[in-house]
Amino acid sequence: MPASRLHRVAVLVLEGAKPLDVGIPAQVFTTRASMPYEVRVCGAAPGLVTGGDGLSYSVAHGLDALAWADIVFVPGYRFPDRDDPPRAVVDALIAAHARGARLAAISTGAFALAATGLLDGRRATTHWHYTRELMVRHPLVQVDENVLFVDEGSVLTSAGAASGIDLCLHILRGDLGVAASNHAARRLVAAPYRSGGQAQYVPRSVPEPLGERFGATREWALHRLGEPLTLDVLARQAGVSPRTFSRRFVEETGYTPMQWVMRARIDLARELLERSQRSVEQIAADVGLGTGANLRLHFQRVLGTTPSEYRRTFTRGA
Repeated sequence: MPASRLHRVAVLVLEGAKPLDVGIPAQVFTTRASMPYEVRVCGAAPGLVTGGDGLSYSVAHGLDALAWADIVFVPGYRFPDRDDPPRAVVDALIAAHARGARLAAISTGAFALAATGLLDGRRATTHWHYTRELMVRHPLVQVDENVLFVDEGSVLTSAGAASGIDLCLHILRGDLGVAASNHAARRLVAAPYRSGGQAQYVPRSVPEPLGERFGATREWALHRLGEPLTLDVLARQAGVSPRTFSRRFVEETGYTPMQWVMRARIDLARELLERSQRSVEQIAADVGLGTGANLRLHFQRVLGTTPSEYRRTFTRGA
């Protein structure tokens, strides 16, 4: 969508709200020249909200902020398995969704969204410690305990606090494009992008040095996307056999090595389309996809659009 549109973000602070969960969307979407967002922190009513972990929050807005917002974030809060949020909060979330606002939960904020019934029949996730309880309390929700975040269009959920950053960057990518998302990630000193399908935590059977080595291999590959990157090349860089590399890579990222490379190339192509006037043929060569026809093919498969239409979408009104 055009970069000139102002997006209105409400961060709903509930009793027992977790500090990191509150701070992440407030900081990621903070108003600045490069970020066309306005953020309002709100509660069930204006005033002091008792948070979790020894902190409280003085919020300037009540539930009227949900009627104003395009995106409503619900940070995680303590003891989500005990009681649902107040009825007025649940009703305000339902009303916001009904008029077209996106609802996004961080960590245990998913329980508040589940209380609205809007997650019934949809995929959702939450912090791994609470996934079983979410299944029990809300059996109609299709809980996925092995992902960082889930995007169901108008309702989005994420796992723990760190994956809240991933969810926010994912939303930024959709709103403003890859370049803006990567810029925000650099400002936060965060990884540019982790897919929602990545596991919440690496299985304990994977030795820690191996995980570190694979992270270095991914970083190495990101600087060489224009070069031939085969499974053998990546495994050799990681210092393991192709078979071991392929199996462990899927456990770490949720993608096969070649799927990951393809998506990394598509992401680089997206950024070049947003930020440069290079032709589709030139960009295809830059990102290692060879020809414009090949880039168009994979763009359509991954994103459901063409490079030219993508460029028009993210440069219109900029």
